Amino acid sequence: MLINGRMVTLLAGPMCLVAASAFSMDEPATKEGHSKHTNRLAKETSPYLLLHAHNPVDWFPWGAEAFAKAKKENKLVFLSIGYSSCHWCHVMERQSFNNPAIAKLMNDWYVCIKVDREERPEIDNIYLTALQVQGSHGGWPLSMFLLPDGKPLGGGTYWPPDDQAIEGSDEKAPGFKTILMKIHEDWQKRPEQLKDLANQLADGVKRSLASQGRQIVSAALTAELVQGAIDAAKDEFDPAHGGFSSPQRGFRGPKFPQAPLLDFLTSTAERGQKDDALRMLAHTLNHMAAGGIYDHLGGGFHRYTVEREWKIPHFEKMLYDNSQLVSVYSRAYRLTKNPEYRRVVEETIQFIDREMTSPQGAFYSALDADSENEEGKYYIWTAEEIESLLGKEEAALFKKVYGFDSGANFEGKFNVLLLPKSYAERAKELQITEDQLLLRLQPARQKLLAARSKRARPLLDTKVVTGWNGLMIAGYADAAVALGNPRYAETAEKAAEFLLKNLRSKDGALLRTFSLTSDGQGQAKLNAYLEDYAFLIHGLLALHDATGKKQWLDEAVTLTNSMIDRFGDKNGGGFFFTSHDHEELFVRTKDQYDGATSSGNSMAALDLIQLARNTGDARFAKEAESTLQSFGRQLQANPGSLNTMARALAMWLETVKKPMPPGK
Repeated sequence: MLINGRMVTLLAGPMCLVAASAFSMDEPATKEGHSKHTNRLAKETSPYLLLHAHNPVDWFPWGAEAFAKAKKENKLVFLSIGYSSCHWCHVMERQSFNNPAIAKLMNDWYVCIKVDREERPEIDNIYLTALQVQGSHGGWPLSMFLLPDGKPLGGGTYWPPDDQAIEGSDEKAPGFKTILMKIHEDWQKRPEQLKDLANQLADGVKRSLASQGRQIVSAALTAELVQGAIDAAKDEFDPAHGGFSSPQRGFRGPKFPQAPLLDFLTSTAERGQKDDALRMLAHTLNHMAAGGIYDHLGGGFHRYTVEREWKIPHFEKMLYDNSQLVSVYSRAYRLTKNPEYRRVVEETIQFIDREMTSPQGAFYSALDADSENEEGKYYIWTAEEIESLLGKEEAALFKKVYGFDSGANFEGKFNVLLLPKSYAERAKELQITEDQLLLRLQPARQKLLAARSKRARPLLDTKVVTGWNGLMIAGYADAAVALGNPRYAETAEKAAEFLLKNLRSKDGALLRTFSLTSDGQGQAKLNAYLEDYAFLIHGLLALHDATGKKQWLDEAVTLTNSMIDRFGDKNGGGFFFTSHDHEELFVRTKDQYDGATSSGNSMAALDLIQLARNTGDARFAKEAESTLQSFGRQLQANPGSLNTMARALAMWLETVKKPMPPGK
């Protein structure tokens, strides 16, 4: 909305970066939309988009048709970006997008576009950056208002449908209906002013994104840059509970695994620099494995916890988290031989095998946090349920081991399973061995897992994402090496064969996603992004290490050559996030900072150095050096955000000191 001549960021309410409960979770007054309406999203393959296919909102998928309509009818665009396991995305869908009265306002005044951020991360990145340029961190659902040409006016995240009272004030925070009306009114009364503001914001986004990886002054590629990343980790390390967050905030939650940082610490320890790296790594892995972020019945990790101690998770399970953590725990097991790490790897792989693997051998994307519209309902227990299912004697041991003795830890009446004491500590307390304790617990765990499987299940996002599958291939390959289990390598090979056969275009370019269509057939679509190439190459190289089969190295070389041709920046070095033949948006980006996964440029640099080592081809080493140079200044200025680039630099420094194998 315009206030004092400027567009104000309309940020209100919780979002899927941080779980919150400040707003009502009530259902909308009507559910008619599910039975009376079908919109264009019914033709999509994304499970997230299909969730909105029967909203009364006249949704468009992202594309030329929607923007042509907006231009022809001189309407603003309302853009909603989310993903299938986003809790607050579902809340906004139920409360607003499925509300006929709100849908009428949206349809009358706007052209409405829905985007699955996992399908189109470049769109998400651009408009999330627009919020950040306006001074907000943003989150999901990402709710943006655009000009008909796609330039951003402003927006926010989740909005409740109606205005909400502000505690301690006579004023109210505007709800979604009010925001829709105010933005439309501004567009009718002062369109030129809104256009000027959108142009200013678009220029800000361009400056923010277009400068990435194009530093005029490069930093010297030295070991000091690697040490800077280690020092940054020390500065944010939580000495009490492990993990990394802000000491200035007392390490308060939310707390994320930060797999790229854990991977960097693991590689640092593997190089022999064990003291600080291994201490931070082991302390974090131990606390995560004991906490509620880990699923102690079914295996696998939830996305993050809402507090410092890893106890209470935000319950979605993402493939990209579990794939990377399988790699980290596998490599940590090789370093320490800690049996807890082996158990975590085996149980997490069992979870992936059981719930996240397609019949063809590829891996699904995510499990929702919600079931029956309640967050975590699938995973939580009452003490009475445990006793009813196990009987008093068996339940007594189970409750002692998994944290019931301290009372309910979730919403005042439920328990998230966790380990207040390790299995080894508890076994010593009971004067039995750890193996004996686990053997006694196994029947109870099986009974409860069977009972849980009969509950209403969270939504499974069956979309196959190329890059995330590459990370999971690496996870299985790393586990095969660490645990000496050839079946894991066979699973990784099956997934790799599926991707290389089914997620390529006719000219050999990778595609981003594979989904089942309404007729049961599979469909691969969307140009792959830099991360898809880099992560799949990473998986193939790990598979080559695990099996020794030359075919996986050859496939990695082929994809790397394609990545260089399709994404390489010949002038600035490094790689663009989108390929040279990708849809042209108002800004083209380079990803530099690690998030839940490594940045595409960092992983590309790591791949190139490994290929230079494995093949002796100096061209790959030169490309790696160019990428490192492009991001050297960022690594120097913000080392804690480029951990995979620091890992790549450490490997490069080792490589240039040692003669490579003879070149081709």
